[in-house]
Amino acid sequence: MSRVLLFGSSGFIGAHVRAALAADPGVGELISPGRDRYDLVEGDRDGLTGLLRETAPDAVICCVGRLGGTNEELTRANTLVAAKLLDAVEAAAPGTRLVRLGSAGEYGVVAHGHAVTENDPTEPIGAYGISHLAGTRLFELAARTGRVDAVSVRVFNPIGPGQSAENVLGRAQLRLREAAQLGASEIVLGPLGAYRDFVDVRDLAALLCSVVLAPSLPSRVYNAGSGEAAQVRTAVQLLAEQAGFTGEIREHGSGPQRSAAVDWIQADISRAAGELGWAPAVGLATTIKDIWAAGAPG
Repeated sequence: MSRVLLFGSSGFIGAHVRAALAADPGVGELISPGRDRYDLVEGDRDGLTGLLRETAPDAVICCVGRLGGTNEELTRANTLVAAKLLDAVEAAAPGTRLVRLGSAGEYGVVAHGHAVTENDPTEPIGAYGISHLAGTRLFELAARTGRVDAVSVRVFNPIGPGQSAENVLGRAQLRLREAAQLGASEIVLGPLGAYRDFVDVRDLAALLCSVVLAPSLPSRVYNAGSGEAAQVRTAVQLLAEQAGFTGEIREHGSGPQRSAAVDWIQADISRAAGELGWAPAVGLATTIKDIWAAGAPG
């Protein structure tokens, strides 16, 4: 029975991870401190080491991070948080397994049709991907030197009930609900021609449980995707069908800076399947049905 310390449980991914861990019989105690107890981005290392000594976890999971912001904000939330956790775990909780969420943005531009593996080149195209790649590299170094049992899970495009409007399907859901309220015959979104690997957040949570509870980890980086690429336009159309919207979906402007230049991404998930026995169980159509049923995004 493991004692697990989870940071970021109030966020979209973290809330689902918390639910999955709470339901797993391998977890004996789940500790989910809020920001009022310890703020992982703003707090100092002494506060973190104190929390680790107090809770004595077997595993620590970090679901804290930023999708957008300035270079400084992204670096603080995605890179420096990783460094702070490594230093604190090494000092106060040696032997603890430390798991962080990375990003498919670490890979950068991928050839169309290629399913990217964890051993493929990492050439991020912006500060978001760079900030995550730096965190992953720090974790790999710590694990290689034996300082910390550290692992990164590279998350592709997580979607599911409760997602925020920072996600393209979250924005689409808001526009569709607004159109229904106003009786509008069109909605406007950014470009929808790119292909993305949409992974249900509940499948991601299941993978994180496997990573946390595995007796040993053969690898230090795992892709978390569906293993399939779908055009964003297709996903938005499925959402429009759930909404009963028959109007025009107009594409205008540009996409998020963190991924605008990447027109194709698909995960090779064979490492997680072979080493951890994990496979995604929720298909895209089911996820989108559940997204709409859950109500407006947070």
